[in-house]
Amino acid sequence: MPRPALAEVGEGGNSYRVSIEPVRILLVEDDKLLADAVGRALTQSTYAVDVATTGDEADAALSHQVYDLAILDIGLPGLSGLEVLHRLRNRRSQLPVLMLTAMDALSDRVQGLDAGADDYLTKPFDLPELEARVRALLRRGTGASPSLVHGQLSLDTSARRVYFEGQAVELSAREFAVLELLLMRAGRVVSKEHMVNHLYGWGDEVGANAIEVYVHRIRKKLEPLGCEIRTVRGMGYLVERTVGESA
Repeated sequence: MPRPALAEVGEGGNSYRVSIEPVRILLVEDDKLLADAVGRALTQSTYAVDVATTGDEADAALSHQVYDLAILDIGLPGLSGLEVLHRLRNRRSQLPVLMLTAMDALSDRVQGLDAGADDYLTKPFDLPELEARVRALLRRGTGASPSLVHGQLSLDTSARRVYFEGQAVELSAREFAVLELLLMRAGRVVSKEHMVNHLYGWGDEVGANAIEVYVHRIRKKLEPLGCEIRTVRGMGYLVERTVGESA
């Protein structure tokens, strides 16, 4: 297992290092182009990703390594994804598993879920949907709250609603996604490239200033309420942690 990364945080000459243990994901997919695209997107979302291309490789990895989540295709060379899942559950592993498949029949979905899958995604899919399901499974696996709280601001990540002191704040779906990403990484700079990869699927046309437009709209709605989004020139955007918020 790789050692945790060290990050230097702080400003004004008062800096210190903290250890960051990345969330580790096993991606099992024999389609190289799809595996590369999904792996790259997850890596850009700060996850550590191992890729297996056969059922036997996946079974070996799951037997000897510790992961936080597995993304498992059903149609694999060697052992099928369902057989890999059966073996995982027979070892009494509670690892969250997201199944991927090109099969769209109800019976196939039922078979995967009955085998112990936690969620199911049919190909083709958009990367933002995959990432949203990954986040939901990781929250479920750690018992994390479905809400993100920043001062008096609260995001209900299940209902996709925003509240300030209990009163609803109207945001579009894309505005909500941008704000969710910033608050999930509060205290860290989020690059425009990361936002684009988070918000858009393959082949989507993305305007040069699309992210600036969304951030501007969010600022108009939330900065009067005390939620400030800082621009870090040449790097991206940052929402400061609130007092008492853990790193």
